[in-house]
Amino acid sequence: MGFSCGIIGLPNVGKSTLFNALTSTLSAQAANYPFCTIAPNVGIVAVPDERLHTLARLGRSARVVATHIGFVDVAGLIRGASIGEGLGNQFLSHIRSCDAVAHVLRCFDDENVSHVEGSVDPLRDAETVETELMLADLENLERRAGPLAKKAMAGDTEAKTQIAVIEQLIEVLRAGRPARVVHFDNPEYVKMQRQFFLLTAKPMMYICNVEENSDSTGNVYTAQVISRAKTEKTSVVYIAAAIEAEMAKLQKRKEKQVILNMLNPRETGLSRLIKSGYHLLDLITFFTVGPKETRAWTVRRGASAMEAAGVIHSDFKSGFIRAATITYEDFLACNGEQGAREAGKVRFEGKNYKVKDGDVMHFLFAH
Repeated sequence: MGFSCGIIGLPNVGKSTLFNALTSTLSAQAANYPFCTIAPNVGIVAVPDERLHTLARLGRSARVVATHIGFVDVAGLIRGASIGEGLGNQFLSHIRSCDAVAHVLRCFDDENVSHVEGSVDPLRDAETVETELMLADLENLERRAGPLAKKAMAGDTEAKTQIAVIEQLIEVLRAGRPARVVHFDNPEYVKMQRQFFLLTAKPMMYICNVEENSDSTGNVYTAQVISRAKTEKTSVVYIAAAIEAEMAKLQKRKEKQVILNMLNPRETGLSRLIKSGYHLLDLITFFTVGPKETRAWTVRRGASAMEAAGVIHSDFKSGFIRAATITYEDFLACNGEQGAREAGKVRFEGKNYKVKDGDVMHFLFAH
């Protein structure tokens, strides 16, 4: 799976409608009242990548296997969620296992759709949810601090390091800033911070749920969100969740394409969301191509060839010898692997080679 993304936000902002659209299912109940999602819905969807089908055609592959992304639809949060209000903080734990957070904000007016706060104000909503997440993180760290402080006073070296990290994080959270703004230079501190699974340490992007006519241009509400996102150095995606949900009901690809041709940009909200998510987490895709299948794989940017081999199978990593590598552009220009070999475009890379987006790789390993 490429990565997992938790879909969060206040009740009635369109989270479940978006989830239905993204996963092309109607499994998540979407209704006009708070807390209609009473358990986290998890959907696994294929990552759209036109390169995959092009490679499969050139490689005459019997099947095509995309990399996947998991979406977790979490129940709506309200003021006081961190101390048990509404459905309580039981659902906050579902966010901890996600790689990133997609914060859905309502950016449309509709008197027929109620708002838990009584009016549409995406900046207020963003602040409400972020505050609840910070309070949950603060409670988490303060609960850890007591026992660790005692161990540190007794001379426990690891406890002293953990306390040093926790104190810096607590200071930031008490100042009303999320844990993601803290950047430790000490690798050991970075490792420990990850072990705390802080909600506000996760990369986050905003999803503006807009009306149909604002899907490509945005509106006055999205302009406000963009301004906030710039200060936080994160991304914003516009999605008309209702339109995406309608498209999800269509069974035939041709029918979906007719609608896409009417939209600007001509791609689904899923495509835009995944692109933003990949950018947010700094992910790249590499491919394996053969007669049996062409498959896409996801790794972090900067991953080594040996790490990429391990994504496919642990044996590939432990017995790694080298990786025959062709760029996507060379694979196309040479009309496949054989042409690339004849043109001298196949490189044999060692275990420390940094994988590039679009690399077509074949791993040689000792059995």
